[in-house]
Amino acid sequence: MSELQEELRREIEKRRTFAIISHPDAGKTTLTEKLLLYGGAIHLAGSIKSRKTQRHAVSDWMEIEKQRGISVTSSVLQFDYDGCRINILDTPGHQDFSEDTYRTLMAVDSAVMVIDVAKGVEAQTKKLFKVCSERGIPIFTFVNKLDHYGKAPIDIMDEIENVLGIRSYPMNWPIGQDGQYLGVYDRRNKKVLLFAADTSHGQQARIADVYDPEDPAVVARIGEENFQALKDDIDLLDEAGEPFDMEKVNAGELTPMFFGSAMTNFGVQDFLEGYIRMAPTPQPRPSSDGLIAPDDEKFSGFVFKIQANMNPAHRDRLAFIRICSGKFERNMSVWHERSDKLIKLAQPQQFLAQDRQIIDTAYPGDIVGLFDPGIFGIGDTICDEHHKFKYADFPVFPPEKFARVQAKDTMKRKQFVKGMEQLTQEGAIQLFQQAGAGMESYIVGTVGTLQFEVLEYRLKNEYNVDIIMQMQPYEVARWLAFEDGREVTPASLKGTDRGMFVYDRHQNPVLLVNNEWALGWITDNNPDLLLNHVPFDKKEA
Repeated sequence: MSELQEELRREIEKRRTFAIISHPDAGKTTLTEKLLLYGGAIHLAGSIKSRKTQRHAVSDWMEIEKQRGISVTSSVLQFDYDGCRINILDTPGHQDFSEDTYRTLMAVDSAVMVIDVAKGVEAQTKKLFKVCSERGIPIFTFVNKLDHYGKAPIDIMDEIENVLGIRSYPMNWPIGQDGQYLGVYDRRNKKVLLFAADTSHGQQARIADVYDPEDPAVVARIGEENFQALKDDIDLLDEAGEPFDMEKVNAGELTPMFFGSAMTNFGVQDFLEGYIRMAPTPQPRPSSDGLIAPDDEKFSGFVFKIQANMNPAHRDRLAFIRICSGKFERNMSVWHERSDKLIKLAQPQQFLAQDRQIIDTAYPGDIVGLFDPGIFGIGDTICDEHHKFKYADFPVFPPEKFARVQAKDTMKRKQFVKGMEQLTQEGAIQLFQQAGAGMESYIVGTVGTLQFEVLEYRLKNEYNVDIIMQMQPYEVARWLAFEDGREVTPASLKGTDRGMFVYDRHQNPVLLVNNEWALGWITDNNPDLLLNHVPFDKKEA
């Protein structure tokens, strides 16, 4: 084995790259912070909503996120723990940003699903779980907010199985009942972990008192009734529960389940250590040239996110690259598949939210931010010039909400166009031009309405442009083509006066209509017209 392969094997073994998925408000960002706290990456965790006087979550950088206590961008955080290098991709919880989350899930090897103990499996969790299961991503579950009244643990297990169709294996079990939990029982090590009182409001790591289950001190602390209930529960799980099977976990068919409270650091360390032990290292990825193994010596990676102006002082733009194989080295030259050119990778950065550092090397599983002068697009492959290929394309979301957007001040047209183009390249919005209309306004398509708020906010704050926005009545977009390949123009269509004919940024014809019924009318009038939810060369998410 070559020296490089030996080095790659060693580094790949240490890597764990995952995303946290959940419904808004299940505690995803709080859990992210607490993992950083245990990793020693931050010394004081600032809870986002409860303690108003403190700073905001380290992973939320856009002002709109801080004001509303939501994550609307995916951030990348890295820290070391117990000999492992952990890359967390924090994803937007808000469903309007499902597209950003979807792209992030293309870049991970496993996912952590956060469930609110009181609310159980919620709508957004279902959607994101579906994406993970379609890709066969192993899923680890953290049942959060055990410091509050919630559903019985056994009911949560049933709900996960009935709603998501996956069996769960509790790695630990809460001691106590009805939100009055005193600790957890660690099933693997057969130990009782009781928690010392939390006096720091979750700002500091919380030490557990560890006991043998037969230790009389356990009954003294938790009471006879709780002790008996715990014994009964564990007997039931051991006899009737799903057996633990690592192969099923790796195939995404069984989810290891942890109970805890991110807010009070209850069970967080237990979860982190269990996750590191079981989670997969960087996995091979499908490409136009078959599976690419992470320990392949030739470098490769793909762009899964582009973010402009993370640092307002520098007006910069970063492309986030997931490294898939080989060793990344600063200033290396690689082949960029879309432009068919060699490019130099300068100023590579790694992140702890707003704090970044320039790095010299990185390995498969790592996420690197590259300064982007405007050459990268989402889904782009970069690889060694001696082994050219392309990673699988990202699926596309059809837009469902539309608005006409123009700059209030025509003198700022240049900044307006630049801002719109950059936000389109980031994948935050989809841009259309009305057929026959001038360049003064665009039609913007999004998956959800909150994206319009973010668009307005960012144009004002990052490009100094105020906009006029008029919502449009359309809810359905269809890309158009004739069966015989002739050109689609407004004049070539019949019965489309109720819709709007536009072109996407690659000059493909698109029709916007109010509803599915209107589509039926158009299909009847144009029998040889092909209608597609997304561009014909893309796959729908």
